[in-house]
Amino acid sequence: MAYKSLYEFIEELEKTGELKRVKTKVSPILEITEITDRVCKNQGPALLFEEVEGYSLPVLMNAFGSMKRMSLAVGVNDINEIAVEIEELTKMEIPDTFIDKLKLIPKASKIASFFPKKVSTGLCKEVTEDNLDFLPILKCWPQDGGRFITLPVVITQNPYTNTRNLGMYRLQVYDSKTTGMHWHPHKVGAKHYQLYKESGKKMPVAVCLGGDPAITYAATAPLPEDMDELLFAGFLRKKPVEIIPCETIDLEIPANAEIVIEGYVDPQEEWRCEGPFGDHTGYYSLADNFPVFHITGITHRKNPIYPATIVGKPPMEDCFMAKATERIFLPLIKLVLPEIVDLNLPIEGVFHNLALVSIKKGYPGQAKKVMHALWGLGQLMFTKIIVVVDEDVDVQNGAEVIWRVGNNVDPMQDFVFVEGPVDTLNHASPYPGFGSKVGIDATRKLKEEGFNRPWPEEIRMSKEVKEKIDSIIKYVL
Repeated sequence: MAYKSLYEFIEELEKTGELKRVKTKVSPILEITEITDRVCKNQGPALLFEEVEGYSLPVLMNAFGSMKRMSLAVGVNDINEIAVEIEELTKMEIPDTFIDKLKLIPKASKIASFFPKKVSTGLCKEVTEDNLDFLPILKCWPQDGGRFITLPVVITQNPYTNTRNLGMYRLQVYDSKTTGMHWHPHKVGAKHYQLYKESGKKMPVAVCLGGDPAITYAATAPLPEDMDELLFAGFLRKKPVEIIPCETIDLEIPANAEIVIEGYVDPQEEWRCEGPFGDHTGYYSLADNFPVFHITGITHRKNPIYPATIVGKPPMEDCFMAKATERIFLPLIKLVLPEIVDLNLPIEGVFHNLALVSIKKGYPGQAKKVMHALWGLGQLMFTKIIVVVDEDVDVQNGAEVIWRVGNNVDPMQDFVFVEGPVDTLNHASPYPGFGSKVGIDATRKLKEEGFNRPWPEEIRMSKEVKEKIDSIIKYVL
């Protein structure tokens, strides 16, 4: 389902009982965070704050904060439907006959229909503003360095290839016309920044807020560097994203965004202190220097809604966005590592701290091969702890995984330590962005792996007894 605007998504949330309108006047300074945090921790609904102290714009919070709302955001009944569709696409075989080539035409045409579509006008052009003062930007946590725009879709472009990228990088407000631009070195936006620095030119940047939620989610997705997130959003919504030129910079933006902030980053300008910020790890990320974003113009629809999010100790809204990513992109991971049966990035592991993986083990050392392969695969390189178990283990059941680890692991043999890049938010590593990681092999041991004892049988009741008790249990209990 394609939503024409954020308003349509809000209507869908309300129709399905997934939205609560908050009519009590509250402040964007800490108070919205405290209310939203309590709702997140109790798996509550999306919140539309209609009376925000000092502002006329309502604030939408926790819109992605459950698997049901994540499914609604991308227009499916179950997020796994997208994974199934991606899996089908990955199974497209190279045609070797004319008839086979003809069979591929419908699939190719379908994908081509998802490319962004240029239009002449859009909702985001209805009103113009000079500065940020009209936006109810949140200060989330007491020790935050200021107010932060927390749900921005940041659009940049490679200056040589014109390849577009959408990312989500928080923006600390310095004043009404400037913010920080918090992109880490491994992010595509930061790579574009380096290319502009080499060229000696200022870097145009557009920041979009709201619109179809599929676009917001696409900005967080771990896509290949040169794949357009707007194409992926079109695939999710089964309809191309309409785009329109900015007013003050040479970039294109989703036509039906709620709010668009246009500007530039000057690579020759000295960086400015940004942070601290209460982050998704549950700790404050420390203050550091980052590039400065200068605002050249703002446009928005009439009566816009300001979308925001908060992060902190899990569970939070971003946890469900990450779980959606886990499910959607599992078929692509399996394409590289076909022995993988399932993957779980537990919410408590805040995406990059812990991965539980089940594999179909067929040869000695395979679990360790999978660990190293995952550490070499995109953003999974940041995973601090990888636990590998056998195919019959349900990795979505943390208690079962812990039981297997406790029983199956010989620490001297089964722990693998490596050094390499770690997430910038990993405050336990000796250096920012560089530290150690551990893999734990909790699979059954093979003789070829140097295991010379019999592997014990797992306790299981016989099939006959289970079936008999199934038939009489209602009389027993």
